[in-house]
Order: sequence, then C-alpha cells, then structure tokens
Amino acid sequence: MLTPIKPKRISDLVFEQLRDLIFKGRIKPGEQLMTERELAESLGVSRPTVREAIHRLVALGLLDHRQGQGTFVVSPAAEKNPLGVPHDQEVSLTDLLEVRLGLECNAVMMAARRATEEDIRDIETSLRDMEEQIGAGGLGSDPDVKFHMAIAYATKNMVQIHIMKGFYDWLFYGIKSNLQRLYTEPATLEIITRQHNDILKALRNRDQDAAYSAMHEHITFVLDFVAVGPPAKFAAWR
Repeated sequence: MLTPIKPKRISDLVFEQLRDLIFKGRIKPGEQLMTERELAESLGVSRPTVREAIHRLVALGLLDHRQGQGTFVVSPAAEKNPLGVPHDQEVSLTDLLEVRLGLECNAVMMAARRATEEDIRDIETSLRDMEEQIGAGGLGSDPDVKFHMAIAYATKNMVQIHIMKGFYDWLFYGIKSNLQRLYTEPATLEIITRQHNDILKALRNRDQDAAYSAMHEHITFVLDFVAVGPPAKFAAWR
C-alpha cells in the first residue's frame, strides 16, 4: 500500500542535521553553538527557521539556551539524573553494565543491517582515535564512548539513540572515575582494542550474528572485570 509523501519543512531538516551532529559527538557536550545568524548563513536558510529548530532541540534537552551567553550543547555532567532513577536508590556499575548488555547487543544487530558507509567510517574513526590515544599513553575512554554511540546512531532507531545517549551520559560522566581501573590495565586495553576491532569487522561484513557475539563478549568481559577485578590470566580473552 502506498501512502502520500509529505515534504519536510526546512526547519525539520535543520533540526535533524543539528540533532545528528549532537548524537554523533561532532558538537561536543558543553560546546557553544554558532549564533543564529552564523547558522542561517552556513545552512542557507532564514534565522526564524534556525530559531524554530533550536527551540525543538532545547525542548528535547539537547541544547541549553542561556540568556546573554548563547546556546550550548547540554553537558551530561550538569544533568542531575539523565535516566530518571530515584536518588534514594543505589545503582551499581554492574546494574548499568547488565542493562548495557541487552541494549548494545540489540543495537549492534540493527546496525549490522542498517549502517551506511558513512556510519561505518564514523565507527572506524572512533576506533582509530581510541587506538592512537592508547598508543600515546592515554586511556582512550572518550573515543570508546563515541565508538558505541556511533553504533547506536547506525541503528537509525531514534528511541534506541535517545536511550543510549542518556545511558552513556550517566555511565561515562556520572561514575567515570569507577571505570578508571579498567583503562589502566595494559593487558586489558589490548583485549578491549581487539574486541572493538572484532565488532567493527562484523559490522563491515553485515554479519548480525558475529556482531552480536562480538559485542556480547566485550561487555561480558567488562562485567567480569568489574565484578572480580582483572583476570589472573588473560589467555582466555586473547
């Protein structure tokens, strides 16, 4: 059955472009957006069109308009409770990782079906940035976040993307200090890098089962690390 095609308004296209840049991390949390005039000139649209798109992004909680200062991408660290969990309930890192196991194994299967070539390049770029940071003695945790968010975006499912963004905001900004141990074990970094490459390979091959298995192995490894600390021997994970 065919349904009438409704043309999109220009403000919808502006909204989608800015939203996608935020989801992909091209505009970073805390970063100031260009002025309405600059955006209008860059996009070739009117200022009221830009203003309408920005108002929608503010309403979604993705942007924060500060009177006299400008418009900024919402910083997760400033959010009191991105996931809406009651403050009187204790949430452990294990709780979060168990939920992540379900979310991301499902997401990577969708991404294997739907990812565009641009999505694959974004995922690959995040992984290479992660490897470069690790090679330079860094932790690689920020590009690691971008790697997983790029997979979420590749699902083309806006509900999945919104959930994953809120989830990662909480996990990596709210309790990031609790993850430092994971990234300071040289052998662990080697294993994590290999696991990320396995995920990327499965996505390139459009292999949903392999993508699911690779993501499941990766998050299970992190869960085990958090639960019992670094394995006495890493041979089983190499």
